[in-house]
Amino acid sequence: MHPSTTKQDPRAVFLQAIADMGIQDVHGVEMLRLIKMAANAYDIILADRMREEEVSEPRWRMLLRLWMEEQSGSETLSPTQLSHAQRLSKNTISAHLRALEEQGFIARQLDADDLRQFRIRLTDSGRDLIRRSTPGHMTFLNQLTADLSPSEVDALQQLLHKLHRSIWKHSQLEHHCMEDGPTADNSPE
Repeated sequence: MHPSTTKQDPRAVFLQAIADMGIQDVHGVEMLRLIKMAANAYDIILADRMREEEVSEPRWRMLLRLWMEEQSGSETLSPTQLSHAQRLSKNTISAHLRALEEQGFIARQLDADDLRQFRIRLTDSGRDLIRRSTPGHMTFLNQLTADLSPSEVDALQQLLHKLHRSIWKHSQLEHHCMEDGPTADNSPE
């Protein structure tokens, strides 16, 4: 058999191969593909945008998380809590925390209840960075969805929340999403 000189559409080849196995419904894999494509696009675009910022996108998200905790009345988080919230390994979190501390955006303090643990808090500089940068980041993120109408944005958000709950529910790992999953159909995450 000779290799074809005309390249076939990979998606069409995939769908045909799946159909040859007797599988007609591929909506699950198609949704996974589209969501991963969108997530990868966000990652690439945000990494590029953050190159000119004072901190990388993962570090900015950590600072934002600490700021959000402050807004809800909690002054500090443990590195483990940040690790879970950001879905990063403890080693990766430690490297980010060291860099943020060197930049003066966070401070570590010993946990009064467990002297083996540290608590992380924002410094005035970290708080100022979040206050200065967040409006621009939110505007930019909103611009990325500018081709969607407000009703399409709302519908997509509701569907993504519903999909998120469905994924965890049917994965038999529902207990893993307790922090992340909303409890009502329209609850923000």
